[in-house]
Amino acid sequence: MTPQSNNLRVRRTQKLLREALIALIEERGFDTLTVGEIAQRAMVSRAAFYRNYQDKYDLVERIFEEALDTLLNALGNFGPERPPQQWINLFEHVAEYERLYRALLGRQGSPWFATKMRSSLSELVTRHASIPEKRPIVERRVFVDGFVPMLLASLFVDAITWWLEQDRPYTPREMAIYCSQLAASIYQEAGTWE
Repeated sequence: MTPQSNNLRVRRTQKLLREALIALIEERGFDTLTVGEIAQRAMVSRAAFYRNYQDKYDLVERIFEEALDTLLNALGNFGPERPPQQWINLFEHVAEYERLYRALLGRQGSPWFATKMRSSLSELVTRHASIPEKRPIVERRVFVDGFVPMLLASLFVDAITWWLEQDRPYTPREMAIYCSQLAASIYQEAGTWE
């Protein structure tokens, strides 16, 4: 067997497992799923599952990491004081991967995934968002300590969850504008703290 055909088989198996996972989450929820059920739905052996992933959490984490990499490439540097294009990219990304986010953040999803997403977005905000230089106390006490980034991450995760549960009543641009205005208000208020 050639390396290329082996690589195609691996990618096909991973795709089947990911699709099976999402379908099962939509039907029954994440927490009750077993590796055996995921493998059976994907029509692959348990051994094939374990050649690719350690467990169902590893599978979800890998899916999320790939989606996050795509998101990071779309976002670039951002902050509430910038034009909302980066935030538009966020909501467009969620719309593109709607089935994944709807399954994992929805009622049948997992609190583990929502926590993981909040943590990742908080790290993203900490690394890429800038705060005014004249606010070193805020930077030290509430930004670097994680309070403001986690608050902003929670805002966006909850906004995304609501948006998907309501069948996206607003465009990605509208959601980006509303959320970036709320984020700017949070930054502005945090800037007054001593």
